[in-house]
Amino acid sequence: MPDLLLEARALHTYYGASHILRGIDFAVARGETIGLMGRNGMGKSTLLKTLVGLVKPRSGRIAIAGRDTTGRAPYEIARMGIAYVPEGRGIFANLSVKENLVMAARPGTRGQCDWTYERVLDTFPRLRERLGHGGQQLSGGEQQMLTIGRALMTNPDLLILDEATEGLAPLVAREIWRICELIRASGISSVIVDKNWKHVTQVTDRNVILVKGEIAYAGTSGELRENPALLEQYLGV
Repeated sequence: MPDLLLEARALHTYYGASHILRGIDFAVARGETIGLMGRNGMGKSTLLKTLVGLVKPRSGRIAIAGRDTTGRAPYEIARMGIAYVPEGRGIFANLSVKENLVMAARPGTRGQCDWTYERVLDTFPRLRERLGHGGQQLSGGEQQMLTIGRALMTNPDLLILDEATEGLAPLVAREIWRICELIRASGISSVIVDKNWKHVTQVTDRNVILVKGEIAYAGTSGELRENPALLEQYLGV
């Protein structure tokens, strides 16, 4: 694959004695958007946490822009241009919306400052209306917008979204999908985990489906949409 941004080979990750990831190969090219799907408990979040250094693999190799990052600390991986929006959002509840955004601001790995404070507020008008509100005062949808906005303030090369619209009202979820489209159009690579395969395949180039810690399917979004038998087999839809 040309111009790989992230590449993982033969990843095996455990939680204690539980073998979660079983020989995963996973790669993201620059500018590519990938959907990561599978039923609950199949290893999606574990894969993301392994890639960003929150969980260390027992074996295998991870590289970002050709540099080995296996076993590196999460802050080191973040400095290499990887932004992670975790399930549960993880905003700073005791900071205001403005403080959450400003504290994350920095140029990207190539010195790029495409995502400025003003651009983030233009992208998320709801946040502009709530700049003085504390993180704990926001609705679930507003917190998700804030977490994505904070990640964009780091001017990442790759944005990882875990359960992008989990628990959000349909109108708010639609707004999040609109933002995913904007991020894709801006050239930032993305990995998106979400249960809504229809929306995922509309904003992604490729999709990977995990079953019991192994890759059961990898292919283009168009191929997946046109194969209902696969969707039924692996996602139960």
